[in-house]
Amino acid sequence: QVQLVESGGGLVQAGGSLRLSCAASASGDIESLNVMGWYRAAPGKQRELVAVATRIGTTNYADFVKGRFTVSRENAKNMVYLQMNSLKPEDTGVYYCNANGAIYGGTFDSTLYWGQGTQVTVSS
Repeated sequence: QVQLVESGGGLVQAGGSLRLSCAASASGDIESLNVMGWYRAAPGKQRELVAVATRIGTTNYADFVKGRFTVSRENAKNMVYLQMNSLKPEDTGVYYCNANGAIYGGTFDSTLYWGQGTQVTVSS
């Protein structure tokens, strides 16, 4: 099983920046994670895609963050980051780390894993 732990959320004024980090771990050494990324749940809304990145660097962004957010990975450390610039009040929500396609202990695990989430609040 893979555990995901997010950090870096907080309160920021509109126009400011935050950087989220997510660390993946498992009972055995993680050999690779195919896809890692970020989703968010705004108050009263369903969870939605923010940005994801594959192990080889392919990225996909929601239209509402293009040009403002950047997703990146550090595969050797099983980390994924989300650099958020030019934040808007509508970016407020709980941001969840997501990962799937893990290989650890010589076994492929297709389970979709989620972190517990980190709160991002953008004040106007």
